[in-house]
Amino acid sequence: MEADGGSRGNPGPAGYGAVVRDADSGEVLAERAAGIGRVTNNVAEYRGLIAGLAAAAELGATDVEVRMDSKLVIEQMSGRWRVRHPDLASLYAEASALAGGLAAVRFTWVPREANKHADRLANEAMDAAAGGRDWVRRTGPGQPQERPVPVAERPPPAGAGWSAPTSLPTSLLLLRHGETGHSPQRRFSGRGDLPLTERGATQAAAAGRRLAAMAANGRDLAAVVTSPLRRASVTAAAVAGALGLQPVVDDDLTETDFGLWEGLTFAEVRERFPRELRAWQGSADVAPPGGESFAATAARVRRALDRVVAAYPGRTVVLVSHVTPIKTLVCLALDAPPSALFRLYLDIASLSIVDWYPDAPATVRLVNDTSHLGDAP
Repeated sequence: MEADGGSRGNPGPAGYGAVVRDADSGEVLAERAAGIGRVTNNVAEYRGLIAGLAAAAELGATDVEVRMDSKLVIEQMSGRWRVRHPDLASLYAEASALAGGLAAVRFTWVPREANKHADRLANEAMDAAAGGRDWVRRTGPGQPQERPVPVAERPPPAGAGWSAPTSLPTSLLLLRHGETGHSPQRRFSGRGDLPLTERGATQAAAAGRRLAAMAANGRDLAAVVTSPLRRASVTAAAVAGALGLQPVVDDDLTETDFGLWEGLTFAEVRERFPRELRAWQGSADVAPPGGESFAATAARVRRALDRVVAAYPGRTVVLVSHVTPIKTLVCLALDAPPSALFRLYLDIASLSIVDWYPDAPATVRLVNDTSHLGDAP
């Protein structure tokens, strides 16, 4: 896999390119390229790496050699240089999560002349960014030539901070599921398929009534999309029933897999796994023993976000999920670092709202509202 990225101005109009080849024949199996607005060279190079690793994984690759002319990216990914800049930390974590999903990955520095194909794609992408065009090139089995830039990757246009957007957003109503048996003790609840308690079912019904009232007042609620886990899907069924809709299941909205920590309290984890807990709290790329890292969770939540925004442009979607996916979406909207996950609090059955614009930054309109629950916490 060959990748490159660049920025005309550093920061300036930027783009990346990536190529996946058959190691024996040199045949091009897939290309990826995108204009990504105004960022630095290093950010663009990491974006190229991430796109190339994702393409290799989609092709079913197991043994991958990554070739790039970026000394910084190669040395950081090889573990020889530390990642010091905060803008690169989340990208490093995402790339590491993708690399960790492959059986074998090697990182090799090559001179620029040995990386001409990826460099050409990156320059085409920079041309698109300089022209203000949303453009992505995807070639390979079953891939279209172009598609819209993923919403979570769209940078704000110049001057967007105070100017009004010119398009309608896809509005996500982010609803956490109702109470389970683990909720009162605040136990780690990942992939364990717990049912709602009686109180949880009451909370789900209350959320359904609130959202039905929003629809009655003119809010265009187009769909209910849910995690497959029972505590979320039962909550989603109550909401969908109140709205006259059928819930749609998206596996990428499931909770983080907490591995050996499943069902334990934080105090129990701190007592039994002190070293692992410290590492987990210090890096989004570290997973609980036998579990999933926050970086890996974020990668699949991004995929779910892109699918929902593409399917329901300019409309409102109820998304029923769990603490980590909902926090991740709020962090993406705020462009907040992974460490912000530990600084957000979400109550059971709480509602948060984020608007995703195609031509402006995302807007967080509400976080952790439980007014529909009455006296229930």
